[in-house]
Amino acid sequence: MTPSRPSRTLPRLVATAGLLTALSLTGCSSTDSGADSDGREPEAGAAPQILHSAELTLPLDTYIARGDRITLLTRAQNTLIDQCMKRYGFRYAAAGGNAMPNDRARLYGLSDADQATRHGYKNTDFASGPGQQAAPQPQLGPNEALFLSGEKEVDPSKPVPMSQEEAEQTGQGAISVGGQQVPAGGCRRESYLKLYAPTKDAVDIMLPQNMVTDSYLRSGEDSRVRKVTQEWSACMAEKGYKTDDPVSPQADLGFQSAQDSPQAIAAAQHDVSCKERTNLVGVWHTVQTAYQNRLIEKNAETLDLAKKQMEDRLRLAAQLTGTG
Repeated sequence: MTPSRPSRTLPRLVATAGLLTALSLTGCSSTDSGADSDGREPEAGAAPQILHSAELTLPLDTYIARGDRITLLTRAQNTLIDQCMKRYGFRYAAAGGNAMPNDRARLYGLSDADQATRHGYKNTDFASGPGQQAAPQPQLGPNEALFLSGEKEVDPSKPVPMSQEEAEQTGQGAISVGGQQVPAGGCRRESYLKLYAPTKDAVDIMLPQNMVTDSYLRSGEDSRVRKVTQEWSACMAEKGYKTDDPVSPQADLGFQSAQDSPQAIAAAQHDVSCKERTNLVGVWHTVQTAYQNRLIEKNAETLDLAKKQMEDRLRLAAQLTGTG
């Protein structure tokens, strides 16, 4: 198994976080990576037999936004943008977007026999794209665009507030337009700060998400996952399929442009059968769970704060959207 293989799925792993923020915040973001000083792999225990990954949960789920949480938080942020724009005599509207795709359906590669038979490697679950996409905006006047997104050219040496509390106390980065104060980054950034960083002790929302990514990458390099991947690869080779990538084998097999062809369907069916035979999903999920538990243990104080702040954020989002 090539060490860099797991990184192929990184865009999918971080897609959730990308929907929530176009800004980078630094808050209580100092963490322990979870790695043992002697390089020991965490104890994982026996892996249960698992094939489908779509409904699997992981220990860090408590601290991140997924699925319906993203939908709720995005609606709330759009509401905050609109509230801000009203102050300047404008309105902001965003479309509801599509339902969020299942971000676990192919976490360890294709594992649904029915999907393999019907669609091969074609990912119909993710084809519609991320949910809660903003509606195409009409052409904005210069002031309206400025109120919405702030200055186009930002001096990197000028400090900007990293929390709404700091913004209100210092007014850093704000500019005056026609006698009106425009917050740093406009209404988009103000809405973000109000929802994700209301106070100076706000934990960077990317911190637990980065831990999820870290646990995935570390587990992909774990000796137990490497072993089961080799077993899966040997199983694939029995039918003449040469690949050591259980997550995206279609690249090795030449099915990038014809992922639902009869040949791709046959390969996908064998792929899933091999995952079932070797219990690749069960082993990988068990090992990733162990890495996440170790990260939680090593970063307990920060993650406890992140959990509380997530609960507060969801309550605020429910109030803003009228669903609470």
